[in-house]
Amino acid sequence: TFEVKGGIKAGKAVMNGVKLAALAVSLGGIESLIQHPASMTHAGVSKKDREDAGITDGLIRYSVGCEDASDIIADLGQALEKIK
Repeated sequence: TFEVKGGIKAGKAVMNGVKLAALAVSLGGIESLIQHPASMTHAGVSKKDREDAGITDGLIRYSVGCEDASDIIADLGQALEKIK
């Protein structure tokens, strides 16, 4: 779990920018997953309640799967470059 500057827009950009990780909360498999709680699992929760729970607009959840570590790092790096 990490946070990006730029709020919901930046969080969505990173989430949608990765190519290797599946956009999902959980699939029960071994693949990498990415999600943006503010626009997915907690979209119906008020911003105040989300923040009180530690879920900021720029929070990203990334579950690392069994892909090659260098591929994961490169993929996440290119997605983060899009919000610079």
